[in-house]
Amino acid sequence: MRILKEFGKAFFVGTLVFIILGLIQYANGYQYDNGRDILVAFLYNQLYSVILYMVNAYYFVFLLKIFPDQVFQTKNLLKGLLGGVLVTLFALLLIRFITEVIIDGRGFAEFIAAEKMEYYYISFIISVVVTTIFYAVYYYRNKQQTIVKEQKIIAGTASAKFDALKNQLDPHFLFNSLNVLTSLIEENPEAATRFTTSLSKVYRYVLEQKNKELVTLEEELKFAELYMSLLAVRFEDSIVFTLPSKLENPQAKVVPLSLQLLLENAVKHNQVMPSKKLYITIAEENGSLVVTNNRQPKQVLKESTGVGLRNIRDRYALLTERPVSINKNPKEFSIAIPILGENLQIMNTPQTFISEKKYKLAKKRMEKLKAFYIHLALYILFVPIFIYLNYISRAGFPWALFPIVGWGIGITSHAAETFNYNPFFGKDWEARKIRELMDKDD
Repeated sequence: MRILKEFGKAFFVGTLVFIILGLIQYANGYQYDNGRDILVAFLYNQLYSVILYMVNAYYFVFLLKIFPDQVFQTKNLLKGLLGGVLVTLFALLLIRFITEVIIDGRGFAEFIAAEKMEYYYISFIISVVVTTIFYAVYYYRNKQQTIVKEQKIIAGTASAKFDALKNQLDPHFLFNSLNVLTSLIEENPEAATRFTTSLSKVYRYVLEQKNKELVTLEEELKFAELYMSLLAVRFEDSIVFTLPSKLENPQAKVVPLSLQLLLENAVKHNQVMPSKKLYITIAEENGSLVVTNNRQPKQVLKESTGVGLRNIRDRYALLTERPVSINKNPKEFSIAIPILGENLQIMNTPQTFISEKKYKLAKKRMEKLKAFYIHLALYILFVPIFIYLNYISRAGFPWALFPIVGWGIGITSHAAETFNYNPFFGKDWEARKIRELMDKDD
């Protein structure tokens, strides 16, 4: 299907080129004698168009595989253009061989001896113009896709951070804890006092860590132990909780409250009773913190939404490329979260954020200017080449104006985009319209 689609594009481009060349020939006084000559000329034109288009299209696909997402970097683009020229010349030689040797029946030696560079001028120029348009269209489409992708990443990051704050501690946990506290006040006031102290410490930790990107492993494990002590009061001896006896690096970092979500999930999705004890173990394995529990699923009608695990994955995805891994079998469920380096710092102060944004904007601006100046230099270089080729072809018609004007429109559009110039909707219009819309909302 893809080959047929590209073939259809090649046929369309060939038809367009045939019409333009026909108009140029007609303006120079050339006319076909009959319909058969028109058909033969059209078929020869399509042979050139289809082969040149397909060769260049698949060469471009080859470039995308070698330089994924980096085709339009300066050095890669120059390599691609040089390779495109060589591929186009080889394709033209192949087409000439097909038409002269296979179709017309000339000998190979005679064909080689009679070949001249002037046979390649027009076809090569047309191929260069069409390929340039193809590259420009792909560049524009790729740029739009990149902008959309960046916006999705920004939106996803904001959403992940929002979910991280929203789901830090399940409201059901507070509700259940208050119920336990109510019963303890009547039955065991001393235990109720200890429970209240532990509960206040849990929420103090939440308030202290909610704006931090990372906390030390030692802090998070102490919090996990405190959190489980509250659950132990609620479920009595139905939960068996094990912590690592010794940490390899207590000052290593993890995402705050990640253990709370994992422990909460273990209790939420499994049966917890004296006859079916829940065993939860936290251990260090291969640079990760692994939380494991035995599986004894609750018989619930509503399935899990997976918000908690997705929350943890999103939060870690903002900080490291190491994934959060999940393993489960009929008897056990475990999840491993990466332990991050002790020296990893997340700089999220307003000044640092603004500086980073300014740097990224300046770098992006520089890349846009660089790409435009290279494009302009190539245009200036090719204009005299087009004029010279028009002169030596003795066509009697200034066909060079077509690629020069067409490419010039592309240069103008590129310049307007690079320097943020729009004659119809300039910055004054934008500012005026923004004020108008703001006043209307008020």
